[in-house]
Formats: sequence, structure tokens, C-alpha cells
Amino acid sequence: MAAPDRRAIRADQFLAHRPEVVWQALIDPELMARWLMPNDFKPVVGHLFSFRRPPIPAVDFDGDCQCEVLEIRPGQLLRISWNRAKSEQTVTWWLEPEGRGTRLFVEHAGFDPDDEHEQLSRRIMGGPRGWNGVLRRVGEVAAP
Repeated sequence: MAAPDRRAIRADQFLAHRPEVVWQALIDPELMARWLMPNDFKPVVGHLFSFRRPPIPAVDFDGDCQCEVLEIRPGQLLRISWNRAKSEQTVTWWLEPEGRGTRLFVEHAGFDPDDEHEQLSRRIMGGPRGWNGVLRRVGEVAAP
């Protein structure tokens, strides 16, 4: 069995919605607030924004996540920086049509394998309540 990737989390989820419906849930700031966190996101490359939530001291998270939109391929891919106090990470979502729905993928990359707080974050966010749960919520929010 291969050792887990200590630098990234990868997850995917089938959503029973057309890609354009899932894409709208990814780029609409009000919908994004429902499946991820309150934000001031705009789907514009170079836009600086933040996610806000209550602090999580156990993983050295102060509740404010400063981000930047790095790449957008309309209807296909959204990549943002995921800045934290000690590191810069990226989160990338991409969509692939699958049958009558969409396969939504996410990769959260850039975890420092030698930083205990980042590794704790990676383990938590890689679990069922982390990115896997977030992907399921995208599907719930995208439901008409």
C-alpha cells in the first residue's frame, strides 16, 4: 500500500446535476457561502478575497483565509490560492460530465509535510467531514 500524499488532498463526488448547474454553485458567492464559508469571492482571475469562519486553534487557523483567484476555465476549472499564516496552498475544483450528471473533483495542495498543524489540517480536511463533505454540500446547494 502506498504511503498517503502528505502534501495534498484529492477527492471527488458524483453529483446528479448538469455541469453548468454545478459550475454556478462553484462560482456564485452566495451559493459558495452555503457549501463552504462566507466570502467576498468574485469569479475573476486576480481577485483577492477571503473566507471567514470561527477560529480553529488546534490547527492554528484564526478564522480568516486570504485567497486569490488564480485560474478560471468557465464551466470546467476553478483554482484559488489558500493562504494561511504559515503557508500558501492551492485549491482546485474541476468538473467532468458523467452520464446524466457531473463528477466534481477537488485537490487541496501545498501542505508542508514537516508542519504538525498543517498535517493535522490535512488529516481533518481529508476525512469524511472535510473536502468529501464539502463536495456533497455542493450537490445539495446546486439542487434546483
